[in-house]
Amino acid sequence: MKKLMLGNEAIARGAYEAGVAVVSAYPGTPSTEITESIAKFGEVYAEWAPNEKVAMEVAIGASFAGARSMACMKHVGLNVAADPMFTLSYSGVNAGLVIVVADDPGMHSSQNEQDSRCYAKAAHIPMLEPSDSAEAKRFVKIAFNMSEKYDTPVLVRTTTRVAHSQSEVELLDRKELRIKEYKKDITKYTLMPSTAKLRRKELELRDERLRADCNTFPINEMKIRSKELGVVCSGIVYQYVREALPEASVLKLGMVHPLPIKLIGEFAKQVDKLLVIEELEPFIEEQIKAAGISCRGKDVFPVHGEITVPVIRERLFGAEIKKGDTDMPVRPPVMCAGCPHRGVFYVLNKLKLTVNSDIGCYTLGAQPPLSAVDTVICMGASIPMAHGFAKALKNEGASVAVIGDSTFIHSGITGLINAVYNKSAITVIILDNSTTGMTGHQDHPATGKTISGEPTAKLNLATLVAACGAARVDTADAYDINELERLIKEHTALDEVSVIIARQPCALLYKGATEKYFISDSCKKCLKCLQLGCPAISKNEDGGVSIDCELCTGCGLCAALCPFGAIIKGTTN
Repeated sequence: MKKLMLGNEAIARGAYEAGVAVVSAYPGTPSTEITESIAKFGEVYAEWAPNEKVAMEVAIGASFAGARSMACMKHVGLNVAADPMFTLSYSGVNAGLVIVVADDPGMHSSQNEQDSRCYAKAAHIPMLEPSDSAEAKRFVKIAFNMSEKYDTPVLVRTTTRVAHSQSEVELLDRKELRIKEYKKDITKYTLMPSTAKLRRKELELRDERLRADCNTFPINEMKIRSKELGVVCSGIVYQYVREALPEASVLKLGMVHPLPIKLIGEFAKQVDKLLVIEELEPFIEEQIKAAGISCRGKDVFPVHGEITVPVIRERLFGAEIKKGDTDMPVRPPVMCAGCPHRGVFYVLNKLKLTVNSDIGCYTLGAQPPLSAVDTVICMGASIPMAHGFAKALKNEGASVAVIGDSTFIHSGITGLINAVYNKSAITVIILDNSTTGMTGHQDHPATGKTISGEPTAKLNLATLVAACGAARVDTADAYDINELERLIKEHTALDEVSVIIARQPCALLYKGATEKYFISDSCKKCLKCLQLGCPAISKNEDGGVSIDCELCTGCGLCAALCPFGAIIKGTTN
């Protein structure tokens, strides 16, 4: 049976067919659908972990116990999981362990570009890279077998285009596996200086085996066509190369670390010119040149963004990139109508406070007209950065951190503990919309539901924050602008760490409100309601405003803001 599948769905299917037993992940675009898909298989235990480090450690524990396991994350999540991963490379595995990392060239949904192939090299972990959904499924199964054969974790790298593109996949039966026996062995599983030195030697022997064997792996495919030009590539770039350079000879690398240098050398001898086309860093190019093989690469192609068909044609042939080739319509950068974060940012902007934000859909609070956010770096950084602001300025002036409920659990708790312990004077606002909103509404420990929707213990954020030592903790209705303003003024006047939990569910979770808001005849055209930046409110031709009842969620923020009471509530049919 064959089926069209997203690359992420195919990865999940490959793990299922390979007999995976335990999968742990933290949602992050473009990797999220892998775990959502695999959670549908009853034979597999799947979970959302609080962060990627925990997900990696869960997978390691399952592997050591004897069950095939997998951890999934996006590229910045691999930074969080790097600590256990580097040591796992030394210890090796018991049952197969696969780590899936999804890179995001072009930054479609990320704050940076990052080439995870560099992690594979630094950590001495083999890495496979599929070019379509069929390969995604097949490579995951290969990765599990490779993991057990070579006693190593295996990285499978995808990119946004592979993760979210569909191609045909053949569905096969699941391979049911017995749990492998766990045998206590402190020289392998207990990493401390004396044992790590021994495992380092094993790692080097493994590297030698892989470097030799990878030259014969069938996932590296050589296709000789015209001998004028030979292209070395991998992943989604292979698809672009085939379309842009149909006559060129191609060496498609399914394994990108370690590189099959001997095979690359054989390919180079069969072509007049060798060109490396790869997204982001010159990872392949530098190693080929280091091996004494002449090639070109990043002197032709950029080190940022995606290498698409138009980019290949433009860089090689000077063909003009037409606007329609690369510029796709995009959603305007604005929070949704009814977003509970909007009122918080309106007040923060009104009070002209310095705001350190975290990563999430609330990062859009930086955009006009709200224009409330000053800084954004990474998951969990908002609270330590606000603390840093406060200490640098000797607690003069208010320093505010905003962070989502899922992100607070991911990596905000330790920052809060640090601020309390080091006697900071900051205000932390937890934007609690009861979901992991930006990646598609996944549950987390404070929602009271598992990945499969089963009821579970529900983390109480207010109790947790108080246990961390916050001097004052208040919970507020995120739609109550006046109450928010009062609380924020009071909290920012304190000389201790305080926390406001601004709570309302994500507007996209609850649709179909029957009570909407409308503009009445008493509108004075002051346009103050436009300061909210709500996409349901727009300026009309006569200089006043209109509310799109199809978009309005009935949150009431605009009505609370109107100084003339001109925005009134009504009922839709």
